[in-house]
Amino acid sequence: MEKLDNPGKDIGKNFTQIPKIATGILGLDDVAEGGFPQGRATLIAGTSGSAKTIIGVQFINTGINQYNQNGVFVTFEESPQDIVRNVKSFGWDLDLYEKENKLAFVDVSPEAEARPIESGEYDFSALLARIESAIKKVNAKRVVIDSIGSIFSQFVDATLVRRELFAISTSLKEMEVTAIITSERSNEYGEVARFNVEEFVADNVVILRNSLEEEKRRRTIEVLKFRGSSHQKGEYPFTISSNGVEVLPLSSMQLTQKSTTTRISTGNKELDMMCGGGFFRDSTILVSGATGTGKTLMVTRFLDDGSRSGEKTLVFAFEESREQLLRNAQGWGMDFTEWEKKGLLKIICVYPESLGLEDHLLKMKKEIEHFAPSRIAVDSLSALERVSSVKSFREFVIVLTSFIKEKQSAGLFTAVTNSLMGGTSVTETHISTTTDSIILLRYVELMGEMRRGLAVLKMRGSMHDKLIREYNIDGRGMHIGNPFCNVGGILAGSPVQFTRSDMFSGNSK
Repeated sequence: MEKLDNPGKDIGKNFTQIPKIATGILGLDDVAEGGFPQGRATLIAGTSGSAKTIIGVQFINTGINQYNQNGVFVTFEESPQDIVRNVKSFGWDLDLYEKENKLAFVDVSPEAEARPIESGEYDFSALLARIESAIKKVNAKRVVIDSIGSIFSQFVDATLVRRELFAISTSLKEMEVTAIITSERSNEYGEVARFNVEEFVADNVVILRNSLEEEKRRRTIEVLKFRGSSHQKGEYPFTISSNGVEVLPLSSMQLTQKSTTTRISTGNKELDMMCGGGFFRDSTILVSGATGTGKTLMVTRFLDDGSRSGEKTLVFAFEESREQLLRNAQGWGMDFTEWEKKGLLKIICVYPESLGLEDHLLKMKKEIEHFAPSRIAVDSLSALERVSSVKSFREFVIVLTSFIKEKQSAGLFTAVTNSLMGGTSVTETHISTTTDSIILLRYVELMGEMRRGLAVLKMRGSMHDKLIREYNIDGRGMHIGNPFCNVGGILAGSPVQFTRSDMFSGNSK
């Protein structure tokens, strides 16, 4: 027998993955690393309301509309008329595709007065014949069967279910179509499918979840297995927008953002000096402080300075209305109405509870894409914590900050501390590692008097002022003055003033 010099090399050379076809569903192809394996059936399992049917219809629609691949939709539950009517809100005209002979329905939905009949000798040969006929009629490359659970629920014998499911999967493979088969689940984190055999027969398994986390619904998708093909591991959030299902995969992000040494003004000359000349143009900045410390004022100055320079600026406000922002800006001598009229400023005010966090993220990304601003402000991120779980919020922050950096825009985010005197906020914990600069605003109580202190905690790629400086706010804005002397514990929220003798005796530690 001939001995191989490098067996591992030859084995790797001969191994090829099964080709895939793009689903056309935003983000899903990133998770699936190119799409669903071609010529095979993918089982999509989920509980009620997890978007199984929408994904199936979207798979057919994008196939016809984007890839010139006709489709067949087999429905066991809803009538074709109901499906066509339900998806019109997404702009999918299935009627037109039927007329153009690009789509064929196979209607196996039950009649209103029909009674289910269980029979151990029943098989799906007649149904497969109808599917094959429909495939040949429209020359289909994509098939969706929605949902096998409704017909298999008539059988109590799991062995029969497994046999018939295997027959369906094998027949579809012989017809050389790429198929989606949907199935119900009993709960979000239990058995993969209702009969606990479907996942063993299907070549590929995708799980949809619509779980309740901290009194908030969160939809996720997970590719459990692709036989002979790679995919991303874990759960990824998705939402249903006007375009259908949109997946938000963290795995698709890459650290390829460009960097510049160009600086822009913060809108405050003293703060510019503290930051070593201002913010970098493509940086993200976190401003953290208690209510009333001037976070919105810093946002207002930041936007006004950009508009004065002829830059487009965009603000997402989650705590104040547009009229409040305009009034506050006018009180500090800034005319936001003028910048709006000139098309240099766009104000978007949204109540946090009006949308889920994934929907907020998609809307913000689309607004940024459409308006193409040089400066972006979010006031405040803390307000969005109310509509999300800890995990969802962390993912939201990572995706948003990365997206803004990819656009080479400057992003200014505000966060509210847990107490009036300072401390670390939940928001600050999640965003601090992803931001380039952190500015802390703190109340300082000394000798029975309430004062304010500002510190530049972090500036990536730049020297900055390490001192904690006192500032005050009046009708003209924020004025940064001298540093606090002989005072410790400001950032921790427990300021203590030391005498000269304390400092020399070591009591200042």
